[in-house]
Amino acid sequence: MKRFILVVSILSILSCKNKADNNYAVISGKILNNNAQEISIWNRNRSINLKIKIDSLGTFKDTLRAEPQTLSFYDGKNYNRFYIEPNSHVQINYNADDFKNTLEFSGAGSAASNYLSLKEQRAAELMGSRVEFFSLNELSYKSKSRGIKTAMLTLLDSFSNVSELFKEMEGKDIHYEYLNNLNSYERTHQYYTKNPDFKVSEEFLSEFNGLNYTNEVDFKQSVNYKALVQNYFRNIASEKAIKDSLDRSIAYLKVISDIPNQVIKNELLFDEVVFGIKYVNDVESYYNIFRNNSTDEENNNKIEEIYNNLKHLAKGNPSPEFIGYQNYDGSTTSLSDLKGKYVYIDVWATWCGPCKAEIPFLKRVESSYHDKNIHFVSISVDKLTDKDKWIKMIEEKELTGIQLLADKDFESDFVKGYMINGIPQFILLDPNGNIVDRNAPRPSNTKLIELLDELNI
Repeated sequence: MKRFILVVSILSILSCKNKADNNYAVISGKILNNNAQEISIWNRNRSINLKIKIDSLGTFKDTLRAEPQTLSFYDGKNYNRFYIEPNSHVQINYNADDFKNTLEFSGAGSAASNYLSLKEQRAAELMGSRVEFFSLNELSYKSKSRGIKTAMLTLLDSFSNVSELFKEMEGKDIHYEYLNNLNSYERTHQYYTKNPDFKVSEEFLSEFNGLNYTNEVDFKQSVNYKALVQNYFRNIASEKAIKDSLDRSIAYLKVISDIPNQVIKNELLFDEVVFGIKYVNDVESYYNIFRNNSTDEENNNKIEEIYNNLKHLAKGNPSPEFIGYQNYDGSTTSLSDLKGKYVYIDVWATWCGPCKAEIPFLKRVESSYHDKNIHFVSISVDKLTDKDKWIKMIEEKELTGIQLLADKDFESDFVKGYMINGIPQFILLDPNGNIVDRNAPRPSNTKLIELLDELNI
């Protein structure tokens, strides 16, 4: 009898283990002609953030607890999306030299991933030129957008081997993507047609009537629904900022804080604050609104760490240092070499469009303050392997001031010290090397001249 009980117990344990295993998905693959050492896998809110090692043969494999969702992968050069659900095994195979034409998903549950890849290609083909698409008149634009939506639903129906759950999720996302296209039409049409006064008719957005912006299920499953939710609450925040004379960032946090669904509230708060806290003027108020309304302890701990680090970057504190950065003139320069004058630092890169847009304004400001009590320093976060590109742009754009190349691009101690994850960023230091403004106005902003003049530079 005891032996029978033992056997039953063992079988029960094995049964539980097998049942648990069904909650997992396997991700594997092989990449030809690949130089990367790892492939990154993540989901929308980064609750999944894997780094899978790629061996010398180009193969990789890992297992993760799975709920139905779309993930992204990136090998340092190539990017795409794929779908997993419990008990699936998605194999990702491609030639890194011809990614677009060789990417293929195989294995149990891989049909949805192949659909997503084909959908993106078909949608781009149907849209055609982005400029021409958004330049269409209102009636033609809506008609073409509906045609794309219908084509995507037809493509989805043609994949008979995807799960019903995926079809339901994807069908909703296609509809929300259509609504997003309508939502972005006015401002994008203004931009491409160079007609800032253009406004859509009252009927154009009639399909938004009655849309529920606090649907937790759709918020978790559809990136397009989430985008609609964000846009909706940002519009409310813009009105609140004007009405209550609030900073837009503060107004947005206040509006989000009134959302009745805590899951949606938590994610939107975190999405905003994880980057926004580094750029707001009133960090204390901004942080307190977040902390008083977020109930996600993991998110709270991450933001608290950023908040505590930002205290070191407060006005009057010593600036993080850079030592021995390569100077365009062939020498090396450290921050300590520049003490005795104010220092206005532009953190930029040759590949950064907004950075390059500031160049004419920066040159104008430098010219106005030439021989004054200030150094103008441009620190490029281009990789050292792109040094020639950096030198070429300095020469082509006839850049002035002190031109430096950071020692480890975004991983440089100075860049990490300022927690910079977006460029351009401008920093103003006093003659003692202390922080005046870690988010100084851009050269294109007239407030920069006002600030420099207030300091009697």
